[in-house]
Amino acid sequence: MTIPATAQPFTEQLPTDLERATADHLRTVIAQSMTRSDGQPTLYVHQPDEEPQPVTLTPLVSQVMLELLRHLAKGEAVTLVPMAEMLTTQQAADILNVSRPHLVKLVDKGEIDHTMTGRHRRIRADDLFAYKRARDERRSKALDDLAEMSGDML
Repeated sequence: MTIPATAQPFTEQLPTDLERATADHLRTVIAQSMTRSDGQPTLYVHQPDEEPQPVTLTPLVSQVMLELLRHLAKGEAVTLVPMAEMLTTQQAADILNVSRPHLVKLVDKGEIDHTMTGRHRRIRADDLFAYKRARDERRSKALDDLAEMSGDML
C-alpha cells in the first residue's frame, strides 16, 4: 500500500515475537485496568532516578491504544492515517482493498466524496472511512438476511 506523506508507519517491518508478546501483555493490562477503574486506567511511567509518574488514559486514548496493540499482538503492520488526510485514488483503493478503477467508478458515481486537484481526484480519509463503514454495514445486513432466509428454508 502507498503510505500518505503525513501517515506515520510505526515500523518498516512486522513485529517480532517479543514485540508481539509485549503488545499483547500491555493490551491485557490496559483492558483489565479499564474494567476496574471506571474506564480510565492509570499507568505509571518509571524514569531513571525519578518517582513513577501517573498517566491517566482517557477512554479515546485507551481505545486507540487497545486497537493498535491488538494489531501488533497479531503480528500485523500498522499505519496511522489522520482523518483529514487527502488520499490519492490508489491509496484509497488500497485501504478499501479494491482496484483503483473500481474506486474511481465509486467516486464518479458520487458514492464517495472527493475534490479535484488539477486533474487528480483526492479523497479525505474521513469520507473514505465513512463509506467503508456504510459498505460494511450493508454487507453485514445482507449476510444477516441471507442467514435468516436459509434458516426459514430448513
